[in-house]
Amino acid sequence: MKVNTTSIKLNKFTPMISLLLLCKNINLFLAFLPKKLHIITYKNNRTFFNMPKKISLFICLLSLLITGMSSYKASCHFLNDTYFLDTPLSDTTNCVIKKISASESGIKSFSKTPSGLYSTACCVIEKDSKQILYEKNSSKKLPMASTTKIMTCILALEKGSPKDIVTVSKYAASMPDVQLNMQSGEQFRLADLLYSLMLESHNDTAVAIAEHIGGSVKGFAKLMNQKAAELGCNKTHFVTPNGLDSDKHYTTAYELCLIADYALKNSDFRKIITTPSYSFSNISGSKQYSVNNKDAFLTQYNGAIGVKTGFTGKAGYCFCGAAKRKNTTLISAVLACGWPPNKTYKWKDTKKLMDYGFNNFTKVNFKPENKNIKIFVKGGQSPYTYVKLKDNSCKLMLSSSDTVTYKIKLPRTLDAPVSKNSIIGYVKLFINNKLYRQTPLRTENSVKAVDINYIRYILIHTLCGIS
Repeated sequence: MKVNTTSIKLNKFTPMISLLLLCKNINLFLAFLPKKLHIITYKNNRTFFNMPKKISLFICLLSLLITGMSSYKASCHFLNDTYFLDTPLSDTTNCVIKKISASESGIKSFSKTPSGLYSTACCVIEKDSKQILYEKNSSKKLPMASTTKIMTCILALEKGSPKDIVTVSKYAASMPDVQLNMQSGEQFRLADLLYSLMLESHNDTAVAIAEHIGGSVKGFAKLMNQKAAELGCNKTHFVTPNGLDSDKHYTTAYELCLIADYALKNSDFRKIITTPSYSFSNISGSKQYSVNNKDAFLTQYNGAIGVKTGFTGKAGYCFCGAAKRKNTTLISAVLACGWPPNKTYKWKDTKKLMDYGFNNFTKVNFKPENKNIKIFVKGGQSPYTYVKLKDNSCKLMLSSSDTVTYKIKLPRTLDAPVSKNSIIGYVKLFINNKLYRQTPLRTENSVKAVDINYIRYILIHTLCGIS
């Protein structure tokens, strides 16, 4: 909003001229007073300055008009400068507020990327920050074979009870190898079947669990896809609980890491995948079963946690692994990592990814600076609102070549009214010019819009000199 001013060209000398004219003709007003109160005498119907009365009256009124208009314009300029600011040259503020080189923070390790990887797609992330330390085609949609069972297991743990009795259907018993060789009508405890699922990757077990939890394979797949969406896995889609090949069954290396990260938060899940071997029986006790962990990574790598292997003719060899050293946990995924007879490629790639993460990165506690910024408000009863630049501290995995940058994007002006706690911009954290996260910036106070009553109030106070 801008107060309208007169189109007459008035300069800074106008009030002075008007005042002189007013003083010159002031005695005209005295002519209308009773004769006893006259201080100045008149001769031949002329004023003290020897000017006809009518002309003198006209000049007096004109001087009053000019003086009033000049005062009004001065007041309008004051209001515009103080309350109704014009729009600045640019509409937004987009600038760097903090930039730090990892080498300046004392990190001396040199980031040398892994070479000679066999996998079509791979990724390694740090568990707490979800920061990608290395990736190759990590957003490419690919089949994931039995690493699917990570999702099957965590859903069974969350939606089922370890004491649940699972009855095997004819369809579940018909699944191809690898099998537990369960028979239609057999019953098992859900807790026992989870070891069969994760240690030896039995396909019939996966279907039996899915039918028990979801009512059917299709119903369970719906639950799997809902959970994937909750985790932000928008490039993942499940059709089966065991990972057998299907055109609409896929994930990405990065999103498989995210699913594993979620599952690893569950202590029962961690217990299952790190168990070397497990024995159980069916409910009737007529059959005894023993399953052994096929995850060779557990014994080949220092600090290894697991997580799950996989293979189909379409997917090739796949593996999702995790390892912990000191206060750092890394999660990796390799997809399409060779076909028979190259069964060991997945272990080699995983070790390279883990070594790269542990040897070349240091965990740094990064705390941004907090600042206050004024945002000017057009047409508001207050000329500005405040925005507090603040972001939570975070722990980042940095190598010596990394650069961390904070940027802000805010409007230079806002139009009234402005509500408190409104999101008007973002502070963005970049690692090597790639957006890592962004935090919304909110207004600290509200500003009411100017209305006619407020304008009248300001004009009166300005013209009368009331502070």
